[in-house]
Amino acid sequence: MKSEEYLMCEKNWVFYTLILISGYYGAFTYVLRGNVFCNAQTGNVVLMGMALGSGNIRHGLYYLIPIGAYMLGSLVSELLPNPIKHTLSIRWDTLLLFIEMLVVLGLGFIPESAPVQISQVAINFIASMQYNTFRQAQGTPMATTFATNHIRQIGIGLAKEIKGKDTTHRKKLFKHIRMLLCFLSGATIGTVLCHLFLGRAIWVTLIPLGILLSQFIKEDVHMESLEQVPHGH
Repeated sequence: MKSEEYLMCEKNWVFYTLILISGYYGAFTYVLRGNVFCNAQTGNVVLMGMALGSGNIRHGLYYLIPIGAYMLGSLVSELLPNPIKHTLSIRWDTLLLFIEMLVVLGLGFIPESAPVQISQVAINFIASMQYNTFRQAQGTPMATTFATNHIRQIGIGLAKEIKGKDTTHRKKLFKHIRMLLCFLSGATIGTVLCHLFLGRAIWVTLIPLGILLSQFIKEDVHMESLEQVPHGH
């Protein structure tokens, strides 16, 4: 399928941009907001189990907050797409980018002395919505908020390179490599800027988010795209 036959929310460059931003979020929360990663919840589930297993019930139950925020993000992003496009005449993915920009803007105003949980829960929420909304990049299932699956897919692609002469997998392999490199680049840039600008460093992500939002709005002007469902949904 040609690139122009996909919705804007399925374009490869959109996914590369989103995972770069997510790498930046990972650096932001780890460097400045409690040494945690908020883009996924596996770590929080493990920490919850460790706390409960150590008899620290109160601390263990705390992890229900970030886990709940992540679950709420999935719930919201699953229920809103149809009502949004019929009420506001824009696609849900467009509104999500706008919401993400508002959250990022607000996070930059939070003082360094504020509880780190505010930023953690906010990023849990938007990361979950982003992960559940952006599912396939031009036909290839992709995760825009963490790198684990891309590392796995690269390993699978390299195994196929070793096993035979069939090269049909290479396009997918290179796509996962680019996703991983973009995530790494976002984390690297985010670390440098967080050390320089502290909490306001999060505002840098408004630049790529703004570029994405402008392109999504342009597509929404063509009303015929509102009823088309992205692949993987």
